[in-house]
Amino acid sequence: MAESRGLSVTSVETGPAYPIESVRNALLVLLQLRERPVLRVSECAAELGVARSTAHRLLAMLEHYGFLRRDPASRSYRAGEALVSIGLAAVSTLDIRDRARPFLHALRDQLGETVSLVLLEGSDVRFVDAAEATRALRVGGQVGLRLPAHATSAGKAILAALPPEQLDQLYPDELLPGRTDGAQTTRAELDAALTAVRRSGYAVAYNESDVEIGAVGVCIPVGPDHVRAALAIAAPASRLTPELTEQWARAAHETALLIGMR
Repeated sequence: MAESRGLSVTSVETGPAYPIESVRNALLVLLQLRERPVLRVSECAAELGVARSTAHRLLAMLEHYGFLRRDPASRSYRAGEALVSIGLAAVSTLDIRDRARPFLHALRDQLGETVSLVLLEGSDVRFVDAAEATRALRVGGQVGLRLPAHATSAGKAILAALPPEQLDQLYPDELLPGRTDGAQTTRAELDAALTAVRRSGYAVAYNESDVEIGAVGVCIPVGPDHVRAALAIAAPASRLTPELTEQWARAAHETALLIGMR
């Protein structure tokens, strides 16, 4: 069971059915940073019930991967860049949801269609919040859904805004990962699609991630939290006419700018 500050005592003591002792000790070391900003070898050894040499090797490994950093003068350890980055990323995700929620509902009320907030996760996107339309025939707000970025309107809107080197890292091969019927399947096809997105300022997807769904995606300007996010307006494909596509894109752009400014 999780508490507000992290793992409860019960969960740490019980643990999974097949525990890995070294992983458990590493996680317990990191959890100590909740209580104090500085870790020392002797304290970690006592906390874990292991020899000082074992604690030293564990701390050195966490330092190597950036989860801890060592102060040469005091020989103590503090939170490293990797650990701080993970924490900031988690906080930023929560922050943008709170920031965007009233705008999602306002855009939903304006257009009468489901509006979602989408975040980039590697070469995928995850739907993290939604304001669902109230009409009988509608697209549901599938919060938590994860799909290939190139198979969604919001994903293509985000990808079009990435620097070329980051795109190369996400798609190093010509054949795209996670093939979805109706979506681009090669890097060349994706590059052509992203060029069109940059030209128009928005992305469109018809029946790519799901059958009979049309969607318009607009990237949210990157703020100080550096979260890559987009808005997606989705409806049954039969309702998404060229005229509505332009209208939705303009409205989504205005909303995305407001979210970015806030």
